[in-house]
Amino acid sequence: MSVRAAWNSSAPPDLSKREVAASGGRHWRGKADPFGVVAASLVSQLSDRQKMSESPLSHFRGVYLPPALHPLNKTLVKGGKWKDVDSAQEKRRSFLHDFCKKYNSRKKLRTHLVHLVSRIYVEDRHKVLYCEVPKAGCSNWKRVLMVLNGLATSAHNISHDDVHYGKHLRKLDSYDLKGIYTRLNTYTKTIFVRDPMERLVSAFRDKFEHPNSYYHPVFGKAIIKKYRHNANEESLKTGSGVKFKEFIQYLLDSHRPVGMDIHWEQVSKLCYPCLINYDFIGKFETLEEDANYFLQLVGAPAELKFPKFKDRHSSDERTSAEVVRQYLKELSKEERQLTYDFYYLDYLMFNYTSPIV
Repeated sequence: MSVRAAWNSSAPPDLSKREVAASGGRHWRGKADPFGVVAASLVSQLSDRQKMSESPLSHFRGVYLPPALHPLNKTLVKGGKWKDVDSAQEKRRSFLHDFCKKYNSRKKLRTHLVHLVSRIYVEDRHKVLYCEVPKAGCSNWKRVLMVLNGLATSAHNISHDDVHYGKHLRKLDSYDLKGIYTRLNTYTKTIFVRDPMERLVSAFRDKFEHPNSYYHPVFGKAIIKKYRHNANEESLKTGSGVKFKEFIQYLLDSHRPVGMDIHWEQVSKLCYPCLINYDFIGKFETLEEDANYFLQLVGAPAELKFPKFKDRHSSDERTSAEVVRQYLKELSKEERQLTYDFYYLDYLMFNYTSPIV
């Protein structure tokens, strides 16, 4: 069954054909945020395509449902300019909550709590928990957390290496169980996400199209060795020059020569949005508005604004829907479909429109 057919056959019966088409249309629309359809019913239809014996949400089974959706504390928000941002936020929160409520089980928790929170950064002064999603503004978010925590006076003065290798910020899994539970129950939890294909292409461009002392020898060499026929000695030695098609072959290979990496891991497996009840869901497509509204919610200093600058490779064109289209042209139709299938749970959870494949 095609994805479109699955949409049409599984959409709630009270939706018109026009609403189904608008929500399931297979085209790029990066800023789209339609909330008319709870897309989760697609899960059972697509499981056959992925040759899985049970729902792809099976790794969420055996967990308690998230607590009731709590209202955001908006007492610190000043001014009336946040109306539209707040409205979009409430729709995202409700959409994800309804999705998870519909497809989670009421059995006991099976996944170890420490593993669930291993990507979450803690800022104790303003009681913030931020789950890191690489290639969705995470470098600048870490800068902001450092300023909030009093570790820096400005987000603009913090280098890339300090952000990622300085170990200035604590993660939630570094606390004892009581500390973890207390913060999960009392802090404002946020996650920022991005269109899955844009995030994937952005990660490839960053790690494989520029010199990199880790990704080329560790991932590049293994990828070229397995997926490039008649690879020359220089490529095998350096791991440089990986092609996007080769990268996708690695991504889709159930016997990958090297493991997964957080830069292209699914958000559903990085941040567990159906197990951790996030209070705020930001999107890369509306990053500045969402981030600055969130800073108001948590009482950040008035002068602190989310940075606008591109963290690395600032001269490169940003990875947009059009840039993604150019990369997807290098793939066969089957490869494009399988890549979408790989990320479709992220598409569903955060209500992104599926791409043309």
